[in-house]
Amino acid sequence: MSYRLVATATLIAAGSVLSVPAVAAAADQDTAFVKTAHQGNLAEIAAGNDAQKHATTACVKAVGSVLVRDHGKLDADLRALAGKLNVELPPSPTAEQQKDLATVQAKAGTPAYDAGWLTVQDAAHVKTLALIDKEISSGGDGDLVAGARAARPVVAAHLEMVRGGTCHHDKEASMIGAGNGGQFAARGNGLNAIGAVGLTGGILVTAGVTVWLARRRPTGFR
Repeated sequence: MSYRLVATATLIAAGSVLSVPAVAAAADQDTAFVKTAHQGNLAEIAAGNDAQKHATTACVKAVGSVLVRDHGKLDADLRALAGKLNVELPPSPTAEQQKDLATVQAKAGTPAYDAGWLTVQDAAHVKTLALIDKEISSGGDGDLVAGARAARPVVAAHLEMVRGGTCHHDKEASMIGAGNGGQFAARGNGLNAIGAVGLTGGILVTAGVTVWLARRRPTGFR
């Protein structure tokens, strides 16, 4: 085997090895996103239900209703994707999320409840948008990235309704691309972007080696 062929084969092997960490990192990102986003949805649904019971203003009650509706539908899509990816979802919000709600609940029926609820929701939706943006930029599963991209304007609309701890129910936006119960998971089990690029590159390199070998065959094999 010539030096040229050995070098080519080495490059192919190196490319395959180098792609493994990238794929693994993307898979870890997807898993973390699904779990964290699910807990966020659970927390928003719980907070929304609580606001409808204990808020003192019609605006906060209305925003609470929007959160229950929208995050319920977003979570239906997310759970369908989690099933496709075999990700086991946490059964409840995080301890911190539960503590935040309990702190607000202690002020139930007073104006302080509404102010505290809005402040917590402002911070929570800022975090959720950052989580979504990270998945959009570095997620590996195409369906999951598409789901995050579709959910973003919905979460952004929620943030506008509570931004700065001030209630703005009039800023509610219509649902954009969310809430069809697993619509993203139904797109199929196609290769994700990273896997597709790696596979395509491998095919092209292998084809190149085959052509080169054909051109270099000794005359005795013709």
